[in-house]
This record gives sequence, C-alpha cells and structure tokens, in this order.
Amino acid sequence: MTEKYTALYDEHKKLGASFTDFGGWQMPLKYKSELAEHHAVRNAAGLFDLSHMGEVWVTGPDAAAFLDYALVGKISAMAVGKAKYSLICNEDGGIIDDLITYRRPAAEDGNDVFLVVPNAGNAAVVAAALAERAAGFDVQVVDASAATSLIAVQGPRAQELLLRLVPAAQHPLVTELKYYAAVEVPLLVGGAGQDLLLARTGYTGEDGFEIFVGNSDAAALWQALLAIAEEGELTPAGLASRDSLRLEAGMPLYGNELSLHGDPFSAGLGPVVALSKEGDFVGKAALAAKKEAGAGTTSGRRLVGLKGLGRRAGRSHYPVLKDGNVVGEVTSGQPSPTLGYPIAMAYVDVAFTAIGTTLDIDLRGKAEPFEVVDLPFYIRSR
Repeated sequence: MTEKYTALYDEHKKLGASFTDFGGWQMPLKYKSELAEHHAVRNAAGLFDLSHMGEVWVTGPDAAAFLDYALVGKISAMAVGKAKYSLICNEDGGIIDDLITYRRPAAEDGNDVFLVVPNAGNAAVVAAALAERAAGFDVQVVDASAATSLIAVQGPRAQELLLRLVPAAQHPLVTELKYYAAVEVPLLVGGAGQDLLLARTGYTGEDGFEIFVGNSDAAALWQALLAIAEEGELTPAGLASRDSLRLEAGMPLYGNELSLHGDPFSAGLGPVVALSKEGDFVGKAALAAKKEAGAGTTSGRRLVGLKGLGRRAGRSHYPVLKDGNVVGEVTSGQPSPTLGYPIAMAYVDVAFTAIGTTLDIDLRGKAEPFEVVDLPFYIRSR
C-alpha cells in the first residue's frame, strides 16, 4: 500500500512528530509526550490534524431522501446548519462505518447540500458505497477527501483561541454555535479573511471545533492557530492522546468497538437506528430482526465500560472473565490519565452487564479485577 501524507505533514516534521500508519496515512502519533498532550486538551487546548478523514458531498433534489436510504438515521429531519451522528450499514446490518453528516444551506438552484464525514480507513469504502446506493436518486455524490484538510482545536480554551482569528463583528457566529452544528466563519489567515466551514464537533469529550479547509490553505491555518496562542495555551497533539481522550469520553473507534461483524444495538447505538422512518434503507430488515431478537439487551454481548479496581490495564482483545470463565473481550483499554485508574470498553455477555458487576480481565494469565460502570468514564464540567 502506498503511504499517504496530509497537507500538514511538513508542519508535523518541523515540530518533531513521531509518525505512525493509520488507515494508510502517515500521521503524528505524538510530538513530545502523549501524556502532556492529553492533559493539554483537558486543561487548555490541543491542535489536531484530522486530514486523513473523508469528506463526501451529497447534493441534489433527492439528497435528503437518498441519505435516509443510504444511512440508518433520519437525515431528512435535520435542520440546516446541524450535524448528526449516524452509521452506514450493509444489507446484513453490519457496520461499514460511523460518520457525521452536516446539513448545509441549500445551493443557489435550491437543491439540498450535505457533507458526509467518514473515518480515515473507511473513507474510500464509504464514498464508493454512497455512489453505488445513489442509483435511482437525483443526486450527485462527490468525494472531496483528497482536496480537503481538517484541523481540530479541542479543549476548554478552544473558543477563546479561535476568536482571535475571527473578526470581532463575527464573534457571535462562534460563541452562539451549538454542539453538533456548523457555520461558515471568516477566519483571518495570512493577513486576509476567508470563509471556512467551522463545526462544533470533536472526538475528545471536550468542547472544541473542527475546521474544514482546502489543502493549499491548511498549513497557513495551522501556523496561524499556533501563532495566536500564548505559551501553554495550545499544544499540537497526536493520535496517541486522541485515543486516550476518546476512550475516556466513551466514544467508539471503528475497528475496535465497531465493525462489520457487530451491530448498532450491541454497541449501544440503537437510538441511532431510525427503524420507524418511512421507506426502506440499507440494512433495515436485518437490523429490525436483530432488535427483535434482543441483540445487546437479552441476547449476545453488549458494549460496557470497565473500571479497573487494581493498577494494571486491560488491552484490546484481552479476555473478560466471570468466575474464571470467558464472558467477553476488551475492545479498547489503557490507564486513564485524567481519572488515575485503568479503564476499558469491552463486549460482555448481557447477563453480566449490570452496573456494579465485578469481572476480571485476563492480563496474560493473571486475573485483574474490574467493575462495570456507566459510559462515558469522563464528562467535562460545563
């Protein structure tokens, strides 16, 4: 597989980043200390390159109806300017990817406009699936991933920092932007202002923003954000801290908590599936059958949070035990930098998923005690 590089690769090299492969992309794993980067996001703000994510534009008279058919959520019910978390499933109800869809203002011709953002490793697969499912609908599906960069500012000081790049008259566009919403905002970059799509979304459990920008302007925006921050206000952060942050926030990662072999109900994402929406959608019959069979409620396994009662952490694929018998498997796990104890997410037989249930994780032959707890592990103070 040919290695792929974001438009910010040289910026990461200048900052001394250590790189890792993620979905075929060479991405910064960390710059100096992943622990310091984690705490920076929790206490101030972190700067992330998310340009490996996909961006697929869906436009046309049938855009809303098409996305209702292609995805499991009721996308047509979204208001302009809002965003919605959803899933794209196959006919068997397996999860191809989880994604966010943004509804943008209608085009000049009156047609609806949506931006679908899939995960890095699945971007091409999702774009292809959407193009295939578009047959019979009056829509255009355009994969703009290769031309688009995505930069995130996450943390309690994110808004304060971003306002330094926004003309004062447009500050309300930022301060009044709700969670899971997006707006075009003029950002002062390189001495001039240009409208960029700003979304109040993120994957860290903190307040924050994600900014969509063309590749040619990505480096200037990255540099401008670092330049307006005082010492300690904004820290470049890599995938290692992004993973520990999202785990504390109880957010699933495709390939860990979500896969083609799983289903939304077992993953705790049943509310995302709009079985009651009018018309058919891909996977509807299979998903209805899974729900009827009690997937994740009375049968099979369900995704739960596990709090370590000792000091050792469980890792992905480690067995979960009850009285020495295997009753589940860890999907993600590590020590929590914020909370100070080990945490994990795991699929566990539904009989052992009640809050407070004590279980063990098999840490290479030694049983380590854990307790089932509510997700998320961490909730930011408002």
